[in-house]
Amino acid sequence: MYDAPFVPSPEVVVRRMLQLAEVKPGEVVYDLGCGDGRVLIIAAREFGARAVGIEIRKDLYEQCIKKIKELGLEDRVKVIHGNFFEVDISEADVVFLYLLTSVNERLRPKLEKELKPGARVVSHDFEVLGWKPVKVEDLYEEWRSHRIYLYVIKK
Repeated sequence: MYDAPFVPSPEVVVRRMLQLAEVKPGEVVYDLGCGDGRVLIIAAREFGARAVGIEIRKDLYEQCIKKIKELGLEDRVKVIHGNFFEVDISEADVVFLYLLTSVNERLRPKLEKELKPGARVVSHDFEVLGWKPVKVEDLYEEWRSHRIYLYVIKK
């Protein structure tokens, strides 16, 4: 039913991805398939970003909204209950992905069409086929390794 299973990125990986994308205060970070909202929360609290998450699963969306309210982040974090293929992401400075390669491949035309030049796309473990990453980094965390791909949109 869903394009990708919910598997949260460990917080250490999220932080490193946001660092690699060089997220600056006031920038807009989108998380496509935001799950429990950890990327949004870390982007807002630790990097000073405005964050927008899109989540199709109602239970995860509700869990995410609840956590954001508990943390008092409603002014900096917005969560959309819906399909990220149908939501305009053109205001994004950074797009965070932890999806399957096949989903990234289907998403690529949307990213190319909607993102402005200089926008960064950072992907956990799965590359965007047809794009050349500006950086690839391996990160070892507890029991497994993670690969981070960083792309910069050019037009």
